[in-house]
Amino acid sequence: MPVVPPKPPANGHTADPIAPQVPALLRRLLRAKDRMDAASHEAWPVQRLAEVSGVSEAHFARSFRQAFGIPPHRYLLTRRIEQATTLLRDTDLPITEIAFATGWESLGTFGRTFRDITGQSPGAVRLQAQARLEPLGKVPACVLKAAQRPDLTTAVSEKRRRLAEGTNPSSTTKEI
Repeated sequence: MPVVPPKPPANGHTADPIAPQVPALLRRLLRAKDRMDAASHEAWPVQRLAEVSGVSEAHFARSFRQAFGIPPHRYLLTRRIEQATTLLRDTDLPITEIAFATGWESLGTFGRTFRDITGQSPGAVRLQAQARLEPLGKVPACVLKAAQRPDLTTAVSEKRRRLAEGTNPSSTTKEI
């Protein structure tokens, strides 16, 4: 009897967000991801990323999410917040300059998104970093970035909705 693959859900998404992909497509997706990493302060609409990858916009967005577990825009937000956090911790640049240097077009949008993702305002992060002043010179920068990477597996708008409803569970509490 032939094996019949399971039908995808009605919404068209597969159950496994990180499905195996063709190596050539993964190389193209990594090329776009590397470009975002190198110039995260620039605007990276899906159209531009799809051109870098040599695929259609819809295919790029779907494939990127399957390969990396988050949509391209959320990945870009992660990089921008990481860079802003590093600049807040390691420099005395004004918060406005940090916002514009990391690709934000508005100080208000930067502050709101930063608070939604990290749970603290940029100023509070800077004060906390200055209060600690631990010598981190021996820790490689890549390890620090990975440890301090913001969690963007849930969209900012979804976090706001959960907070408004009072249903945002603590990340340390597991439901039984």
